[in-house]
Amino acid sequence: MPGMRSLLAILVLAAAIVAAGCGSSSSSSSSSGASGTESSATAADDWANSVCSAFVAWNNSITDAGQGIKDNPSEEGIKTAGEQIQSATQTLADDLRGLGKPDTESGQQAKDTIDQLATSLDTSMQKITDAIDNASGASGLVTAGSTIATTLTEMGSQVSTTGQQLEDIDAGGELQSAFEQADSCAGLTTTS
Repeated sequence: MPGMRSLLAILVLAAAIVAAGCGSSSSSSSSSGASGTESSATAADDWANSVCSAFVAWNNSITDAGQGIKDNPSEEGIKTAGEQIQSATQTLADDLRGLGKPDTESGQQAKDTIDQLATSLDTSMQKITDAIDNASGASGLVTAGSTIATTLTEMGSQVSTTGQQLEDIDAGGELQSAFEQADSCAGLTTTS
């Protein structure tokens, strides 16, 4: 079925951009006005938009950090990039936790899945923090850079797994169509 895997594709693409450490940084400034928890559930479209906005912001930060290492491949450059990645990941985890649940049949499961991802991201972020804190000298630098790269790939696969889980619980296709319609998700799927 065409479109059946588009939700997964969006998240996998986000992961791929991150794993590549570079990519088209089409900075689509999307206004994510979702932090109000007036009701217990958020409209599915708004929820999907917020998820994608959080990933777009994260991707842009990771891309900038990657560029920063290319421009300044020194201990300082790697530490700065690592701190950028750390900060972006912390923001992403916080944003994801703050989403609430989408107003769909599987809304609570979707929220739990996203919260689980946020926890995994926190764990990964700690590895980056440790790598930066322990980086000194040329060999320490190489190790830190390698740890950061491996951890980003790990984050990418956590994101992919989450995409698959969301797809699996979305029996009615409600989340899928919400992701397809959300403006900020378009920024994650267009690879020009």
